[in-house]
Amino acid sequence: MKERVLVTGGAAGIGAAIVDRCLKEGYEPVVIDRVGSGLRADLSDIEATAVALQQALDAGPIHRLVNNVGMIRVASIETVSPEDLELTWSVNVRSAVQCLQAVLPGMKDRGFGRVVNISSRAALGKEGRTAYASSKAALLGLTRTWALELGKHGVTVNAIGPGPIRTAMFEAANPPGAPGTRAIIDSIPVQRMGEPEDIAHSVLHFLDDRSGFVTGQTLYVCGGKTVGSAGI
Repeated sequence: MKERVLVTGGAAGIGAAIVDRCLKEGYEPVVIDRVGSGLRADLSDIEATAVALQQALDAGPIHRLVNNVGMIRVASIETVSPEDLELTWSVNVRSAVQCLQAVLPGMKDRGFGRVVNISSRAALGKEGRTAYASSKAALLGLTRTWALELGKHGVTVNAIGPGPIRTAMFEAANPPGAPGTRAIIDSIPVQRMGEPEDIAHSVLHFLDDRSGFVTGQTLYVCGGKTVGSAGI
């Protein structure tokens, strides 16, 4: 029986690349997203999320979780609305908590679990990203807290902070050809945009059985863009 991996927001972008890589590595991905062929649910809705999680667990426990789903609203502190702030935190943070709470009993029963939270380089701070950056920073705090709480149960929790990755969500917030977007690309030490597959490769490392001595860590997959910004 194949090991199952729950991937939120796995129908497109980084999530789809993670799902594809899981399939290639012999896992069975279980996707929850608003669209696509997996379990359909709006992860901003608590009740809809709960129903999808129960459907996912009807086939048995899940011991690997990738909290990938995310949304962005571009707004400064002066313009961000309470509604956008609440929606962003619900999708990016609350759904991660809810998903882990659902699968955690099975992980504890087995004495094994792998959790990967997809944060963002924006967690270090980014203009115009009050809602998004704060929610992604929250995932880093949760990663460290959960690592401390769950290590004794054989559950590791790590985070990935993608840099500029070529996805529809990135291009919606950073229009191709715009001076700001060009400046971002020019500032990447490896001189290219990242691809969703770059993130998927690192996710699979953290999901591996053999990664049990790494927990509470954040890996920035950013082409070197965080060098000089993130702490050592």
